[in-house]
Amino acid sequence: MNFLNKLFSPSRPSDTHPAVTFGRYSDTYKEDEKYILWDQSLEAFETGDYAKSYALFFQYLHDEAQDNITWEQDGAHFTFQIFQGSKKITGFINDDLIKAEAKIATSDSLNIGFLRRMIELNYNLKYGRYALDGEDNLTLIFDSYLVDGSPYKLYYAFKELAVNADKQDDLLISEFDMLHPVNIGHVQEIPVEEKDAKYAFVQAAIQELFDTVDQSKLNNEQYAGGVAYAMLDTCYKLDYLVKPEGTTMEALERIHRLYFSQSNKRTLEKNAEIRKELEKIKNKSSEELSAELYRTSSTFGITSPTNHNQFVAFIDGELHHMDWYVENRYEKIACSIPGYIVGYCLFNFALPLPDKQLLHLYYQVMESAYFSLLGDEVLFYEAETGKFKRKAIRKALDQVQRDNQEAYPRFRPDFSLLDFSSRHSFAKSYLMMLRQLDLTKV
Repeated sequence: MNFLNKLFSPSRPSDTHPAVTFGRYSDTYKEDEKYILWDQSLEAFETGDYAKSYALFFQYLHDEAQDNITWEQDGAHFTFQIFQGSKKITGFINDDLIKAEAKIATSDSLNIGFLRRMIELNYNLKYGRYALDGEDNLTLIFDSYLVDGSPYKLYYAFKELAVNADKQDDLLISEFDMLHPVNIGHVQEIPVEEKDAKYAFVQAAIQELFDTVDQSKLNNEQYAGGVAYAMLDTCYKLDYLVKPEGTTMEALERIHRLYFSQSNKRTLEKNAEIRKELEKIKNKSSEELSAELYRTSSTFGITSPTNHNQFVAFIDGELHHMDWYVENRYEKIACSIPGYIVGYCLFNFALPLPDKQLLHLYYQVMESAYFSLLGDEVLFYEAETGKFKRKAIRKALDQVQRDNQEAYPRFRPDFSLLDFSSRHSFAKSYLMMLRQLDLTKV
């Protein structure tokens, strides 16, 4: 198993890396063979060979590392299951019809509140619709005649069902007492030790943020932008490293939407609202947060594919903002700016694989104590002494280079560019190293 698989497969057992998953799933990183299957599926559909088209389509969707989809074929008929987070989409294809559904929750009674919510949400759907099945299960449904069911249509229809069902189940169940979970047998529990480490990290990260903001001599009103960087850095860090589901994940997404909303609120006001959201997360008990920590398989990603040049442009647009904070000795605020860049990109974008691997390594270095709690035997930074483990960092960079050499022959991280004199100096120099990379493909 290569370095890529160790980082981004659902479990990555090895001598030095525990079986922990990080960040948001993306279906962008497919092998070339998968895109050949996609083209063949389109060609078969155009010639009217629907059975061959759909068989190839399901092979295209299948992620061997995730084991995210199962299907059975009987001639031109199919039954299938597609997994997305805590939800399972089931469906069939026969001679005339394609139908798929995702059960979101089961209901004790029909409450006007969640029924109205479903009607409202239906306006945002392009392919599916919310409905109640015969057993009063709240269900998301898509159906189409075979002749209209091209692989393009099925991909976006199944994605709409999967992403919305996975998002709405925990939110609705937490809001309406009469709704209860359904079809969650495929969700995998994670070890108690991992849950404890993640809960401790959430508590420590948010408390450290509050201490930085409250104890700093920085005028929080005059320099609200610096505080915002620190808060967003924490938000994205929790999303990537803890990978919570349910209401905690929605709270982190709400923080992102709140800050970047086109409202008339000042940054100071937004910071106050973000702090309230983070306080709610911090106030969750260990049991409450643990219930939102579990391992799942996914089929569809929600991050947008982005090339290296766009990533570099984002670095250039943000990184220089840390200079004033360094010059005036607000080192923690300064360090949060490269942290914000890393977190924002992992939260929003499906970056080229070398970039994504190196951003993961950034967190391994900067949050080395947390990775140690998760069972990682490789230590990249020693908080007690404030020393970076240069040999370990260089070895990790060399491994990323080797794993990407075939696809990116000009990819060569330059270790000599790194500045180990302080955490903020390392953080800045690390991103400067990334912006110098040549990710030209073969």
